[in-house]
Amino acid sequence: MTIEIANESGTEVDEALLAGLARHVLDDMRVHPLAELSVLLVDEPAMTALHVRWMGEEGPTDVLAFPMDELRLPQPGGYGDHAPSDADPAETLLGDVVICPQVAAAQAVQAGHDVQDEIDLLCTHGILHLLGYDHAEPDEHAKMFGLQDRLLAAWRAERGDAAGDAAGQGRRGDAAGDAAGQGRRGEPHTDSGG
Repeated sequence: MTIEIANESGTEVDEALLAGLARHVLDDMRVHPLAELSVLLVDEPAMTALHVRWMGEEGPTDVLAFPMDELRLPQPGGYGDHAPSDADPAETLLGDVVICPQVAAAQAVQAGHDVQDEIDLLCTHGILHLLGYDHAEPDEHAKMFGLQDRLLAAWRAERGDAAGDAAGQGRRGDAAGDAAGQGRRGEPHTDSGG
């Protein structure tokens, strides 16, 4: 599995830790080991430009997800290989998750938890969007956030971080979050009201 982390935000972020989280999520979701993921950290002006261009909304947002390949989701109670049936698994590019650490820092203060917990939450949330999960409808919301909470709890337990288990869980996807066009493959996702 190839996970590329690029930090263009001007903010120090533990890139190795973020790559480890992404690998944990993709492994848990049984994504093909030859799949590729890109995580890009950008500053507020760059995120604002992306938010305006792709979502038509002013101001920066916390996370955007840009899915690349159509993926097969696992069936309830089972796991899929998350690759199109006619695709070469070596060529499966999941897409890009773009995170703005400055927005994440402000949200972490509001939520009363650590900035790294917020960035972990945003990364996990973005990856789930790349895998086809959405939260526009109540049942989708419950499924996606339940999965997100489970993945983050397992990641924290793996790292021995019991203090952060509840931090930031269940917060992504407020009513102000998703913009028009979300939930369709190949279109970007956003989750902050600005």
